[in-house]
Amino acid sequence: MGCFNYKGIRVCLIGHASVKLKHGDKVIFIDAYANPDSEEYEEIGNIILVTHEHFDHCSPNLIKKIYGSQSVIIVPYNSKCAGELKEKGFKVEMIKEGETKIIDDLEVRAVPAYNINKPYHPRGLGLGYLIRINDVVFYHPGDTDIIPEMQKLRGLVDVFFAPISGIYVMNEDEAREAVEIIKPKAVIPMHYNYLEGLEKDPRIFKDKVKNAEVIIL
Repeated sequence: MGCFNYKGIRVCLIGHASVKLKHGDKVIFIDAYANPDSEEYEEIGNIILVTHEHFDHCSPNLIKKIYGSQSVIIVPYNSKCAGELKEKGFKVEMIKEGETKIIDDLEVRAVPAYNINKPYHPRGLGLGYLIRINDVVFYHPGDTDIIPEMQKLRGLVDVFFAPISGIYVMNEDEAREAVEIIKPKAVIPMHYNYLEGLEKDPRIFKDKVKNAEVIIL
């Protein structure tokens, strides 16, 4: 996994669906779980986003490492993860589909995330997030299939973190179709090669995508 700079924003895929965004002194973590010894977790998060309650997306032990007195943890409304974090003494804000939170000039909007033809992520379990930093919009979709609501994101996204592993989320072909629907400027494949059974070659996905820059981290 690795990092790159996008319009002055440091963008890191730490592993699986774990993402870090940094602009100036502002740090955002999404689904902090993978590679817990990574040096990327040595900073405190201003905003810590959790897409849903599954163990590989909500890790209270790792959140403890990146949590500070000024940190804001945002979790889907009524998620089991919210309860777990509150029990451990963390301050948690809950968010629903369609809601927006503005924190330190950073904007976070919750969007739907769910499976269409799989039982793992029913609608209401989790969320995706649109994160706006300096007019750059990042889309972390959480664990999802292609869903009709993605049509509303067409042309609005600069950087799309695309899950490609299949089984629980989109596979490479479905992720390519999602790119065609959303039309982001850049795509970062994620959710592969960390947990057993989710092995994929992101270069195959990159070869399939023709209308956006694919950045393999």
